[in-house]
Amino acid sequence: MSPLDQLIRSADPDRYLSTLFAPADKRPLLMALYAFNVEVARVADTVREPMMGEIRIEWWRETLAGARQGMPRNHNVARALTDLFAHVGLPAERFEAMLTARAFDSTAEAFPDLAALEAYCDATSGNLMRLAMHILGGEAEAAARHAGIAYAIAGVLRSLPHAAARHKLFLPLDLIASIDLTPQEIFHGRDRAKLRAVINQMALWAEEHLAKARAARVPRELLPAILPASLVPLFLRRVRRAADPLLRRADVPIHRRQVRLLAAAMRRRI
Repeated sequence: MSPLDQLIRSADPDRYLSTLFAPADKRPLLMALYAFNVEVARVADTVREPMMGEIRIEWWRETLAGARQGMPRNHNVARALTDLFAHVGLPAERFEAMLTARAFDSTAEAFPDLAALEAYCDATSGNLMRLAMHILGGEAEAAARHAGIAYAIAGVLRSLPHAAARHKLFLPLDLIASIDLTPQEIFHGRDRAKLRAVINQMALWAEEHLAKARAARVPRELLPAILPASLVPLFLRRVRRAADPLLRRADVPIHRRQVRLLAAAMRRRI
C-alpha cells in the first residue's frame, strides 16, 4: 500500500473504502483528490491562529497551481495532484471553492443560518463529490450537491465534541438562538437538552438532503463518488443515541461501514 493510500485509509476511511468500488485505473486519481482534501481539512487542527490557517490554505493554493503546470512541490500529495491533472482536466473553480470554504475552519466565525451552513457543506463535501465524478467520467449535479451536504452535516454532528473543545462552532447561530442557547453555553457544556434538540433538527436536514440525493439519477459508473453518503443513516443514529452530545465516543465500526457500502454498491444506489 502506498503512503498516499495509507493516509486516506487512516484519515478518511469512508472515501478509501468507496474508492475500492471504482475501476482500478481510477483509484490512484481518486486517492490523490482525497489526499488533497485530507490535507486542507486538517489545516485548522494544525494551527493556533487564523493567520496561520490562511497561510497554510494559500500554500495549498500555490501547490495546486504548480501541480497544474507540471511542477510539483516536494510533497507526496503535490506529486499525486500533478499526476491527477496530467490525466484529467478538473475545473479549477471547484478546488478554489473548497479552499475558500476551508479558510473558515481556522477562524472564530460561525454560520449565521442554515443557508450559510449548506453553502459551506456544498463547497467542501459537494465539490469533492463533483470532482470525483469528473474523474470517473461524468456529472450528476443534484446527487453530488445533496449527497455532499447530507454527508457534511452528519460530519458536523459527529465532530461536535472536538469542535466544541476548541471553541469552534459549526452549528447555525439562528438555530441555537431559537431555543435560547448560546455558543458559549455549548463550549462550556451547559444545557445538553437544548443542544440535543439542535442535533435532532440538523439530523432532519441531513435526512432531507439524503432523500433528495437518493431520488436523483446517478449513472452506475459515478456511484463510487457519492457512496460515502450511504453511511449517513448510521452516523445520525449514533449521534442521536448519544447520552451526552459533547462526550467523545467511539465511531461507527469499520466493519459496519463496509457492510453498508457494499450493500449500497450492490443495489446501485446510496
